[in-house]
Amino acid sequence: MFVVVLLAILAFGLIHSLFAAFGIKAWARRTWGERAFEGFYRLFYNVFSVITFAPVALLVTFAPATVLWRVPMPWAAVLVVLQLAALICLLIAVLQADPLRFAGLSQTLAYLRGDPLPLPTENLQIGGFYALVRHPLYLFSMLTLWPTPVMTDVFLGFIVGATLYFIIGSRLEEKRLADEFGEDYVQYQRRVPWLIPWPRPRVGK
Repeated sequence: MFVVVLLAILAFGLIHSLFAAFGIKAWARRTWGERAFEGFYRLFYNVFSVITFAPVALLVTFAPATVLWRVPMPWAAVLVVLQLAALICLLIAVLQADPLRFAGLSQTLAYLRGDPLPLPTENLQIGGFYALVRHPLYLFSMLTLWPTPVMTDVFLGFIVGATLYFIIGSRLEEKRLADEFGEDYVQYQRRVPWLIPWPRPRVGK
């Protein structure tokens, strides 16, 4: 089941990435019109992502699994505490990134209220956890998943697939951010680590 789950999460990642691609966005912009695109595309994209992820979640939940390893106490408790701490940090990082806009709700509400669209450009996030690594959402997601005390082949396939998705997705996201923020993001890349928070030499202001 490891390979089946791994392929399932990678297929989800491929579909997810295709819908984030500029070609799909350009088609939606032409078809829906500029204002409707700005108001609804992000919400549609997130709903579509949830729907396409559902088969993966069902597979991970109900597929027959084989236990690969089981961490004994007290180390199992240490891993659970690490997972909980990572989950809390993940929630804080989500709140730092404007969750309503990320979900697409701010854009949709602006459309329904008749407010101007597109919304003002977001500020580049460089404080809080974003001063630790450039992708804290991915880092804390992995720290929530990997320290699992009881690991099955099914869940390992999911974690490996999710990790590959985070790695590839972060690279695609960085290209988009560099296009959007230009030199400011390039300097941020030089100053702050990618996904693992190791110290880096200081770059001139």
